[in-house]
Amino acid sequence: MLIVKEVYLCHRINHKKRKMKKNLRNILVLAMGLMTTVVFAQDWNVDSRTRIDMSGDNDKMVTNQRATLGATWGGSDWGVNVSSDVNYMLGSGEASMSIYEAYASTDLMGYASVTAGRQALNYGSGALISSNDWAADRTTWDGFTFGLDLDMADITLGYASYNGGGLDEESNGNMYLNAGGEFSGWNVNVLYMTETVAGETGDAATGIDISGEVMGAGVSASMNTDYAGNDMRVIGLTYAVSDDMGIHASQTVYGEDGDFNMAGTNMDGSWMATGNMGYLGAGAEDLSIGLTYAMSGVNLGATMHMITNSMDEAVERDVMEISLAYSLNDNSSLGVKYATDATGDVDSKYTWLTLTVRP
Repeated sequence: MLIVKEVYLCHRINHKKRKMKKNLRNILVLAMGLMTTVVFAQDWNVDSRTRIDMSGDNDKMVTNQRATLGATWGGSDWGVNVSSDVNYMLGSGEASMSIYEAYASTDLMGYASVTAGRQALNYGSGALISSNDWAADRTTWDGFTFGLDLDMADITLGYASYNGGGLDEESNGNMYLNAGGEFSGWNVNVLYMTETVAGETGDAATGIDISGEVMGAGVSASMNTDYAGNDMRVIGLTYAVSDDMGIHASQTVYGEDGDFNMAGTNMDGSWMATGNMGYLGAGAEDLSIGLTYAMSGVNLGATMHMITNSMDEAVERDVMEISLAYSLNDNSSLGVKYATDATGDVDSKYTWLTLTVRP
């Protein structure tokens, strides 16, 4: 029995080593290919982010490293961009590599532009379309975008659809239309989206964002409806106390018909997935107030959230976020974020330390 156990353990160890070697080999092959393209690129960029997760009450310390390498080629009326993410968790012995963005753009006779491929997109408040830069697997959009740069507004039409051609296979896809511009000192952005699942197109998702300045204070409003018809409304106010200090307050209200959710956005998840609270449930109301301070490369922020629910008066949730960032030099910065989330008798704590380096 002992010999069989030793043989089994040796087999498991050898299997793990072979798996590690295979993953490393795949990463090296992709990395060499990307490095080769970088050599011949007109422009290239590198971004490295190291984040230490110290969440919970124990002595937890999980370190994740993400490095992004990108290259760009182009002319006066065309361009190609490719970037790749390498993710590695210290101590795990495993790494992964994936294409972050890969797209080509060209001009359409001076009237518009078209971009095809994988793209990271952010529109309006980000409640409907936004890239999740917090997570290792960042959100991207695979498809086509057509841009019209008009005098009165910037209009973008996006489309993605997939049908493999199988027997009785139905199409899946998305379409969106985004229009943004400045009108009489007010910035307005309108986003309209449709979703097709198994050949059936459901209700549209819409987002309207308005921001401007009134009597020296910044005022903003965001009204959003997801595919299921659930609502999320945000009203915000910012005021610069001085050149270095500012205060902000906002009210976020969710409709009572159902839970608002848009998959893949920067709010689709919780603290561990997005680094923020994410979407709240139906009937929730978040009243927040915060302070920001910036001077000599130091950025400090503190926000307090008071969450209630019109459908359940017993629900009380208090959230506090504190962040501190410091620019070490022109190429790197160090930041720490601390959050407490108290719901009833449950008190959760989250801490992240982030080092970002860009050549």
